Amino acid sequence: MTIQNQEDADNKKTSDLRAMDILDPNNQIGNRLRSFYAAMQDETIPDRFLDLLEKLDQAERLASAKVSE
Repeated sequence: MTIQNQEDADNKKTSDLRAMDILDPNNQIGNRLRSFYAAMQDETIPDRFLDLLEKLDQAERLASAKVSE
């Protein structure tokens, strides 16, 4: 097999794999999940949630201080 024929065969395999990836439902789900996750990373954390986390930290500090006494 010549080098050109090998390259053509490799290109055909690659294009066949891409076509299978596009049609594969699991691949589509994975792509959508990655897109959704990337969009979620860009969102800011709501102030209410940050306040709740701060209250939880304070409660944990108080509880650990009482245990260590």
